[in-house]
Amino acid sequence: MIETASRDLLEIERMGVWYGETCAVRSVTLPINPRRITAFIGPSGCGKSSVLRAINRMNDLVPGARVQGEIRYQGHNLYDESVDPVELRRRIGMVFQKPNPFPRSIFDNVAYGPRLLGIRDRKSLTTIVEHSLLQAALWDEVRNDLHRKSGLELSGGQQQRLCIARALAVEPEVILMDEPCSALDPIATQSIEALMRDLAQDYTIVIVTHNMQQALRVSDYTAFFNIRKRELDGVELRWGELVEFGPTKQLFEGPEHQETADYISGRFG
Repeated sequence: MIETASRDLLEIERMGVWYGETCAVRSVTLPINPRRITAFIGPSGCGKSSVLRAINRMNDLVPGARVQGEIRYQGHNLYDESVDPVELRRRIGMVFQKPNPFPRSIFDNVAYGPRLLGIRDRKSLTTIVEHSLLQAALWDEVRNDLHRKSGLELSGGQQQRLCIARALAVEPEVILMDEPCSALDPIATQSIEALMRDLAQDYTIVIVTHNMQQALRVSDYTAFFNIRKRELDGVELRWGELVEFGPTKQLFEGPEHQETADYISGRFG
């Protein structure tokens, strides 16, 4: 189990992710600052989603996947044998690219996690569901349909906010978001971005996005990943590496590396 400590900085050190014999990303070292939004940007295939999923050990569920190096939270290595992955995923929640509500009522979607944790009292569950939906800025839109309407009946933007409420219901400390707006229209995207800024007052958020303007709008820090290539015995090997990390405004307005400047200016990607 992870013990609570005063330090809540999340640190990635010399981390690499492999799928079988294929290296997805290597040599990643960066801090994730508490109660801030950190964006991962870079071209497809640069490993940013692999890094995101490694933070709460989602890669454990992929056959042949392995993680090298360390990811420390509150001073503890998250890949230590003493860490319970299920408890870890409660502390570090995940919101996926495509909204994935369960085919059950809005109430049961949000109450799902607390029930797994053993909460059965109806009054307690009702309080958790209302609070989570309020945090996700969805309560006013669904309060009269909690038991009548399935999560699948909501609009795309509402479904994504429902999934965020479901993640919040188990009281995480970190929220990982993998392209949370890529399947949404501009109005729903604006709503999710505003929600992220509100949530960052209480939660540490890491977001993977292909939308550089989104990274600029919502994040406090940005990590730029790029693809590396080399040929071995006539076969091209490709993997991702972290190129640059820093405050978002600084990275966009005065990047230290030319390839960062080339990417954010649209010269490749």
